Amino acid sequence: MRKSVIAGSLLVLTFTLAGCNFLAGETDKAAVATRIEQVHWNEASVRQLRKAVDSRAAHGLDRMQFVVEGQPGSAEGQEALTRSALRYAAALARGATDPAELYDIYTVRRPKPDLLRGLAGALSTGEVGDWIDGLAPKDEGYDTLSRAYLALRKQTDAPTPAIPDRDEPLKPGTADPRIPAIARQLVASDYLDRSAAQGGSYSPAMVQAVQHMQADYGIKPDGIIGSDALEILNLSDADRATTIAVAMERMRWLDRNAPPTRIDVNIAAGRLLYWRDGKIADSRKVVVGEPANETPQLGSPIYRLVANPTWTVPRSIQSKEIAGKGGDYLRRNNMAWKNGWVVQQPGPKNSLGLVKFDMKNEHQIYLHDTPAKQLFQEVQRQRSHGCVRVDDALDFAEMLARDEGVIDEWHRARATGKETFVSLPREIPVRLIYQTVGFGEDGEPVIRSDPYGWNDGVAAALSFPARQTYRLKTSGNDVGP
Repeated sequence: MRKSVIAGSLLVLTFTLAGCNFLAGETDKAAVATRIEQVHWNEASVRQLRKAVDSRAAHGLDRMQFVVEGQPGSAEGQEALTRSALRYAAALARGATDPAELYDIYTVRRPKPDLLRGLAGALSTGEVGDWIDGLAPKDEGYDTLSRAYLALRKQTDAPTPAIPDRDEPLKPGTADPRIPAIARQLVASDYLDRSAAQGGSYSPAMVQAVQHMQADYGIKPDGIIGSDALEILNLSDADRATTIAVAMERMRWLDRNAPPTRIDVNIAAGRLLYWRDGKIADSRKVVVGEPANETPQLGSPIYRLVANPTWTVPRSIQSKEIAGKGGDYLRRNNMAWKNGWVVQQPGPKNSLGLVKFDMKNEHQIYLHDTPAKQLFQEVQRQRSHGCVRVDDALDFAEMLARDEGVIDEWHRARATGKETFVSLPREIPVRLIYQTVGFGEDGEPVIRSDPYGWNDGVAAALSFPARQTYRLKTSGNDVGP
């Protein structure tokens, strides 16, 4: 009787811990109870668990409390140890936080490991430590972030920022020992070409880069580096460590077995990667949602190409940005009222450009072309109303059509000059993700801007202190989706 009570208690536990689905797909309670009874701890396994938890800094989780409770000598102790192990295992396998709770929209596929089965197997072979170590992402990028975090963690108590602020603002032409550090951060943020990051004086190329950055963040673009500009440029070791810990957490959210053919869009960086059979086949710039109209983090496939698309203007854009502009505006932009909606006809002025990549989601988010080609030259490419504009989208459509065996159908559709749909023989998965840490040519982490401020909530959930920073300025002058 006592044994069944403990099993029932553990059954409830497994469905409620930290909001994680430890028993993915299990519906047979009796079978679950039987599996729970097969979980047995001994002193050696407890030591392995404690060692794994004590090493959590390697995953940027050292600010969170993972207390190992219980002893193997009693049923209650077994239950407590299982609870402790599953909580830490879930943090490594799926993330210590739940993105669905941090964001209004998050539909990117996440890992769903059967942690109870894995724990039982590890306990039976005495390999709990190895099992736990294998739950986090196993790729070079994650390992690089881990090493960088551990190195920065030793220096996070430094009292001064990386680039110190001084009484006098830094003006063009001035020589200053801070110049190399400023140049490095401008290069890392894509404002300055690496070849121009030379010397110890504030050069014209650097001035132009700083002016561009100031304009993006709503600061007077005078090229003078004062406290405001330094706040954008400046990352202390503590700031870097926090950002890297957040980046590792975001990686833990992602499915370990991503489809070998897929499209990944990094919203924060404004960059698209096309993977074909497990290898990167293409990379190009994209324009994504501005801070007031953020592109959500979605997992949503492309199922067809649309040649010469029309654009039915959403009510929100119609009422806020088109209403009251009159018939002349509609005629100039090839728009007309149709059944109570403003519809833009196909053509070079169409806000969707000459191709749309239709995706399956309820949020009306998709990839498309655009006539506003100049936006791809921006460093901060968060400029749209939420959809994703693709640089040289016609070339990208050609690539997908050829790879999917519908190139002839695509050419015929283009030639009609009318809105024409070309279905793909198989859907191409798309992941819209948000990652503010990339990797430089040397393979080391490069920290970029956090245009939506979406790192803050993750950092807080991981128990890092809050930090106020400048945010990207909303442009508000683009009508397209």
